[in-house]
Amino acid sequence: MRNTIFIILFSMILVSGSVLPATFAEHLSAGSGIGAGLAGVNLPGAWYAGENLKIGDYFKYKLCHESYKDCTEFWFSMWLEKEILDGPEEMFRFQVLVEDGNKVLKGHMDVGKIAPEPIGGTVSDNILRYASVYKSSIIWLSSFATADIDQPGKGPKAFSKVSWGKIANIGGEQIGAIGIETMTVPAGEYDTVVIGWKSGGITSHIYVVDEFPFPVKASTWVQVTAGIPPQEYRFSLHEYKENVSSSPFAGFTDTEEAKKDVGCITNYKLVKIFENTNTNSMVINIQYGPEKPRIGCDIEWVINFKKAFSTDLWENQVHYDILKVNLIDGQTIPIASAAEDEGYDKFFSTSGQVHRYWLMQGDPGLQKFAVIVYGTGPAYSVPNSESFGYVILDIDLQSKKPVSGSLETLIPTQTEPEISIPSWIKNNAGWWADGLIDDASFVSGIQWLISNGVITIPPTEQATESDNVIPSWIKNNAGWWSDGSIPDNAFVSGLQWLISNGIITIS
Repeated sequence: MRNTIFIILFSMILVSGSVLPATFAEHLSAGSGIGAGLAGVNLPGAWYAGENLKIGDYFKYKLCHESYKDCTEFWFSMWLEKEILDGPEEMFRFQVLVEDGNKVLKGHMDVGKIAPEPIGGTVSDNILRYASVYKSSIIWLSSFATADIDQPGKGPKAFSKVSWGKIANIGGEQIGAIGIETMTVPAGEYDTVVIGWKSGGITSHIYVVDEFPFPVKASTWVQVTAGIPPQEYRFSLHEYKENVSSSPFAGFTDTEEAKKDVGCITNYKLVKIFENTNTNSMVINIQYGPEKPRIGCDIEWVINFKKAFSTDLWENQVHYDILKVNLIDGQTIPIASAAEDEGYDKFFSTSGQVHRYWLMQGDPGLQKFAVIVYGTGPAYSVPNSESFGYVILDIDLQSKKPVSGSLETLIPTQTEPEISIPSWIKNNAGWWADGLIDDASFVSGIQWLISNGVITIPPTEQATESDNVIPSWIKNNAGWWSDGSIPDNAFVSGLQWLISNGIITIS
């Protein structure tokens, strides 16, 4: 970003492998669709997640999920290296490469053969959050369609079947084949069966190919009762190769390995800032942590955009960024951009609720940051600049390692508080994530368990007021934690957010 561009003048204008042979005849007609009651499509055959998956298969997807950085896209590549026959369950091992902005992560995940879902405890720690996104997007249909198994509702699903099942949301819709479409994605042209469902007035689509293990494309939407439904997830297949005999990731370096020597803080409470923008266009509720992050470590950001005339109401369709800035001759000059670091000119939030991370680079010291709103409006449009404004804050960045003789070396290292959660609570968290327990019952139960010492979490500052709105990422975390996809501290971060926002009150 050029130093000659001043925040006061910001106005952003958005500018706007191998091919798998087709398996169906061209120009097949669409199925009966949702409007006719999900009667399936007139096509023989069936499909399940993982169908025809074999050693040597390589896939590269571009994908996003609303629970991870507000559906900011990243690259997810996986290569099926081998079978694992030891232990109680036969599994496949995928080597995985994640390219997320300026981060490159390498790891592995073991997946089941009945359904290619990550097996708890067998996923590399550094790719846990990405494996969770994979589970909730690319192989989400494994909730309905699996390899042959003697369980009700499981097994392959016929394309002609009236319904594949019902999504778990309260009042959830039936899901099933709604049409046939020739779909072109970067990996090639495929004749697909369109799996869909309708919620909140918008139809979600997932495109599957007979005898192909994973969908090639998807665009789905969050179930909402009011307002504009945000994108839940989307993805498309960019590369597919068969019979790859050696790792395609050998030439990549894991950029996160460097963090191990930096001393990143893992347990912290979020610093809160609640301010109007400089133009009074809206109110921005900013939370970040840790309070004094290190160079080479992430800053966690939780940002809520609220209407200036009523902080009970969310701003929707917000175009924004997080910047590091300098003040020179009374002018505010951007020197780094979170969006630019991830390959974008700016970020976009449909719901006005943001949860993301930004890797800190540059020099330590007291730095000025700005959360800037370029405007509001649909994602792929020039934002309405009437909502332009920003909030400036100071953050004290620490060096990668304490410098000998500095004040940092004189401060005793605090012992990280223990986390203790009985295993049976995972059942409750899973039921809550699936909609079997309502928000109020889950929150009151967790509140009682923490207050009475059944659950132990790090000390967390408690708010006195709350808007009682629970972000969807917290419920997603609960579901992933319940099945072992993410560790205890990731689930606890959600509980701490509920406490720090006054939704859980500890006596």
